[in-house]
Amino acid sequence: MFLKALPKNVFSGFVVSLIALPLCLGLAMASDAPPISGVITAIVGGVLVSLLGGSHVTITGPGNGLVGVLLVAVTTLGLEGAYAAVICSGVLVLLLGFFRMGKLADFFPSSAIQGMLAAIGLIILGKQFHIMLGNKISLESSIDYLLEIPSTILGIFSYENMGFVYAAIAGIVSLAIMLFYPRIRNKYLQLIPAPMWIVLISVSLSYYFELVAQQPNPIHPDYMLSGIPTVQEIISQLPTPEFGYMRGLPFWTSVIALTLIASIESLLSIKAVDKLDPQKRRSNVNRDLKALGLATVGSGFLGGLNVVTVIARSSVNVNNGGTNRFSNFAHAMFLVIFIVLFSTQLTRIPLPALMAILVYTGYKLASPNLIRKIFSVGKEQLLIFFTTLLVTLFVDLISGIVAGVFITFIIHIIINRNLGLFLRNFLKPNVLMYREDTSDDNYYVSVKHFCSFLNFYKLKEKLDAIPEDRDVVVDFSLCEFVDHTVMENLNGYQDLFLKRGGHFEVIGLDLHGADSKHPFALRRVIPGLGLLHINLTNRQTTLQEIADDYQLHYESEQTENVHFLDSFRYFQTKKIESIYNRLFNTENTFRLFDINYSEGEFIAKEKVRTTMLHIKLNHEIPEFTLDREGFLERVYAFAGFKDIPIENHSDFSKRFYLLGEDEAAIKRFFDDDLVHFFESNPYYHVESNGTGLLVFSKERLAGVKEIKALYDFGKRLREVVK
Repeated sequence: MFLKALPKNVFSGFVVSLIALPLCLGLAMASDAPPISGVITAIVGGVLVSLLGGSHVTITGPGNGLVGVLLVAVTTLGLEGAYAAVICSGVLVLLLGFFRMGKLADFFPSSAIQGMLAAIGLIILGKQFHIMLGNKISLESSIDYLLEIPSTILGIFSYENMGFVYAAIAGIVSLAIMLFYPRIRNKYLQLIPAPMWIVLISVSLSYYFELVAQQPNPIHPDYMLSGIPTVQEIISQLPTPEFGYMRGLPFWTSVIALTLIASIESLLSIKAVDKLDPQKRRSNVNRDLKALGLATVGSGFLGGLNVVTVIARSSVNVNNGGTNRFSNFAHAMFLVIFIVLFSTQLTRIPLPALMAILVYTGYKLASPNLIRKIFSVGKEQLLIFFTTLLVTLFVDLISGIVAGVFITFIIHIIINRNLGLFLRNFLKPNVLMYREDTSDDNYYVSVKHFCSFLNFYKLKEKLDAIPEDRDVVVDFSLCEFVDHTVMENLNGYQDLFLKRGGHFEVIGLDLHGADSKHPFALRRVIPGLGLLHINLTNRQTTLQEIADDYQLHYESEQTENVHFLDSFRYFQTKKIESIYNRLFNTENTFRLFDINYSEGEFIAKEKVRTTMLHIKLNHEIPEFTLDREGFLERVYAFAGFKDIPIENHSDFSKRFYLLGEDEAAIKRFFDDDLVHFFESNPYYHVESNGTGLLVFSKERLAGVKEIKALYDFGKRLREVVK
């Protein structure tokens, strides 16, 4: 199988290397490191992670997110000190893998992470935009670079040296290629990605001026790529990391920032790429962290940067047929070939052309579309996003992500007006998972109290243990608060299970409020706040579709008109509060609904939500209760609750527990057709009050598939008892 897939992975690795080469050079330069250090990072990462990692189709190399931190590290510690910081951060990432901290990314709110990435995008865009337009400037902060952009644009028209003008033209044309080339849908042109076209065109123009026009390159020499050593020079000039800075706080600030950003960027990328894997495999993230950490240590000693998993290059790998880790290895080998054979040709690339690639990358990370998307989820998410973004820009990355986590926590408390809800429960498991019937492959997961970015990892551990080709129901009916991060991650699980032949359903959110109609909006049960209003959940939308298919009426609103249930034995010791999500026919003789009721009082009070079916009959039948016979039912027999046997149906009597006062009438009612019906169908609790039937399966809300099954069972049962 490996050999059969080898040609595809070699080809995919080659295509990825075409993108990686200019990006590696540009990212290294954006970090104030030698251009070759980016290529070294990709080579070391490609080799070691492909051999030792736990992912399948990911590509590794220098990452966008680390540019700002590396820039600060190089500025404050010098190049040798920055290499030492890279090595130490690699050791910490390695330890994160050994301590199984792959769940680290789950502790950060989604909007805070997006704010951090957007800030990184603005940092990259702000600094490189000026070089792209032929204006090398040195300013103190990222904000200053952004504010200076209008002046640089206007300054193009005041260039007196034409070398600077041509440099700006090279940058503008390269940016145009990055913007418009992807829109050309040609399978042959797409084999060479836009960044590599920029390299090829730049090198070709350089040779044109040298060999054909016999003129010097019109671009000013200060804006041509330099510092690309040969292989012999790389080996002879290996850096000596300066670990003497370890005694200072700036060193460890850089190390922690590098570790945090590298691990988060890698974990998020691994999770995203797993969704693209055509073979639907799940990565071993802790093993990948170990490999990334070891590769970063090796990269630092060889003059490279932090090795991270990169989403863009990984996506290209999947799109071009990459199926296993050899594509990552192949991409590294092609980079070696490029450096060995073409290192002198790379110096013909204009710096503005490379910086245009990074400006485009920065824009994609901080696109206005991202802000619109976050706003559609909820106004509070926009506050989290901008808090993280601004603190990152004005202070640093660590402060930014901490501020994002803190403001998220505060917003959750304000929305719920209940600090105790969080303090009492965030360390509790709050998650119960079990298989309801060992004979099938269905899993039921119940989440209580609250579920947010702080404790989502507990739910994630349960979900990760379930094979993706199974049926899963996640019930939030006993959970008072579910945040945006959880909703977004659950959507990812739904896609994953769907692709692998399983079924993943979220229920119990029908009575939760939401700030917007977006499926990722945070939801809560606590009423009375103007911030939130009720919107139909995915389950309710599906119920509406079921009603349309079966010619039924659907009403989602709660109602306390539940007197038709009072005479059923099941509710004699229970207090019914309301029913909602009602599916019913025109005559209102067939009603399927979700119901709230409680058992016990005071400290023993338990609230229950389940899905039931009520069938109103047009004739009287005996009162009875039919249930699956189990251990508890046998105990009932000792307490005087007699199981009614049905003659000539010993198997039925063994499997079912039948209870009622009028034994003779019940025996006459359970004729051969009715007995055979129950024997040949799934088990349900069926109860008669003389004029109607109450049917349900489990004391919990039913998923959509279960609702359809319950409807079908009730419809056929009604035909049998007519």
